[in-house]
Amino acid sequence: MGFIDGIVSFFIDGGFWMYPILLAGSVGLTIGIERYFKLSKEERANRKLWDQLHPLMVAGDFDAARAMVANDKSSVSRLLEAGLERQGTVRRRDDIEIAMEEGMMEIIPQLEKRISYIALYANLSTLLGLLGTIVGLIVAFAAVAHASPAEKAELLSASISVAMNTTAFGLISAIPLLIIHSYLNSKAGSIVDSLEMISVKTLNIISASARKGTPSQ
Repeated sequence: MGFIDGIVSFFIDGGFWMYPILLAGSVGLTIGIERYFKLSKEERANRKLWDQLHPLMVAGDFDAARAMVANDKSSVSRLLEAGLERQGTVRRRDDIEIAMEEGMMEIIPQLEKRISYIALYANLSTLLGLLGTIVGLIVAFAAVAHASPAEKAELLSASISVAMNTTAFGLISAIPLLIIHSYLNSKAGSIVDSLEMISVKTLNIISASARKGTPSQ
């Protein structure tokens, strides 16, 4: 229990400012966990749908492809739904491409939603830690000013040690959040890249189908 007791003592010695730091870190971590599971689920759903959809489009069965994306909620389906609808009425590649670009503009903010908040809470944790330390030092020097000369060095040393706890805890909270923020940004960017690749592949399939004279039903 010595390790646990040390953590509890470290937290209590930091004083009031440890609680706002703990709150900021907890909120940031909660957002990170929610975004991780959401993006992972989206990634799996996109891969599964594309694996089913790609052979249909290559075979020229655009009716089945349109029915499949209409019954799915993944970002791939939302991206391709507008393009495949346009493919059923026009043959111009530019019109289909514009339709899918509009879909992409709606999808990207949803994939990146709340990720920036993680960096915000990381910075907030750091700043709260520094603020707690500064406030603690102000209080410590004020107390030392009224202490006897024999007690000043010992009292100042103890007060500074306690005040630095908030800076340490702020960094302990912020560093993992910054790592999570970077990872989730990379994960969201990877999904966006895959959607752009799927968009290009779909356009190429539609163009090839049109050149072969496959009906655009």
